[in-house]
Amino acid sequence: MRSMRVLMISDVYFPRVTGVSTSIQTFARELGALGHSVTVMVPDYGARDYDAGTNEAFEIIRIPSRYLPIDPEDRILQPFKIRRLTETLRARQFDLVHIQTPFIAHYSGLALAKRLGVPVIESYHTFFEHYLYHYVPWVPASWMRHAARHFSTAQCNGVAGLVVPSQAMLAVLREYGINTPAEVIPTGIDLKQFSQGDGYRFRTRYGIAPERPVLVLVSRLAFEKNIAFILKALVRIKAEVPNVLLVVAGEGPAQQELTRLAEQLGLTNHTLFLGYLNRDGSLEDCYCAGQAFVFASRTETQGLVLLEAMALGVPVVSTAVMGTKEVLGDGQGALIAEEDEADFACKAVRLLTDATLRQRLAADAVAHAREWSAPVLAERLAQYYAQIVAQANTSRM
Repeated sequence: MRSMRVLMISDVYFPRVTGVSTSIQTFARELGALGHSVTVMVPDYGARDYDAGTNEAFEIIRIPSRYLPIDPEDRILQPFKIRRLTETLRARQFDLVHIQTPFIAHYSGLALAKRLGVPVIESYHTFFEHYLYHYVPWVPASWMRHAARHFSTAQCNGVAGLVVPSQAMLAVLREYGINTPAEVIPTGIDLKQFSQGDGYRFRTRYGIAPERPVLVLVSRLAFEKNIAFILKALVRIKAEVPNVLLVVAGEGPAQQELTRLAEQLGLTNHTLFLGYLNRDGSLEDCYCAGQAFVFASRTETQGLVLLEAMALGVPVVSTAVMGTKEVLGDGQGALIAEEDEADFACKAVRLLTDATLRQRLAADAVAHAREWSAPVLAERLAQYYAQIVAQANTSRM
């Protein structure tokens, strides 16, 4: 396969911490390692140079952007700034445009691909049907579901190909009436990065006793992540394991409400909200500080944090919905719970109190995570790129 020049465009990227940001970075790095040239076009998030000293193997173009009123964490790309770069980008001789998000990036990506005369594909990262109504709760949920389906169908049927992170998500898109060719290619994990962590160092840093039972949750603190369910289950867990501590790493729009809920549930001394942790060892240490990783999101198209925990040998207690169902498989390295507080708590208590079970599941988790290696999945994406480019070249003849 010849090396390709790929332009990725997204409405979100670091420093904004999301699964989409991680996916873009992971694939761009791995595609570069395979000999392909990747340029990532993303928001600037203000004047600060977030890319200085990162030494990434791919190019990052920051586009001027504005705040999004309903969520200050997000930014709105300025399309005319992208259009002004057309001739500069034309000189790069890109083979393909890969849209990563469905907002300004989608429409600008389509227009840019047309001007450059190259095919365009899109990743479907977010299950909007179960996502949007959390941010516009005054609109009836049935209306939002209908709007999300119409929105997704129109966009996905307008590109040459789709990248979908799970079979479950692809099945949903087919139910919508989306007939665009698609490949299921989840985001892989960097097994080198998630090969070691120091839980004792983390506990020392935050004053957590070595013998204290700890559950860990790494997640964006957003309403659709179902973290309130975990807090309610924690009340039941505490009844069986009185000194249990839930460590929550992440930030987001639901943070104040979740800390308030923890207080209302009498969990102030049993929860530790840390905010965002850098992937410089701090996050890895956090995972390893727990006897188990807990998760209950309803809207994941994949669930990368599950794999990160597993790669570090941390067994998982999780519900299995949408993309997490495929990551968890038949439960290798995990106890799969119903979305029922009693059942979830029961399984968490089992892991906290049964060292033999923890040890067995930890070994299974590491073996399972190896199947999701980032280089292997990046190779699949590169092959899909080549297929789309070849089809586009054939259609021009």
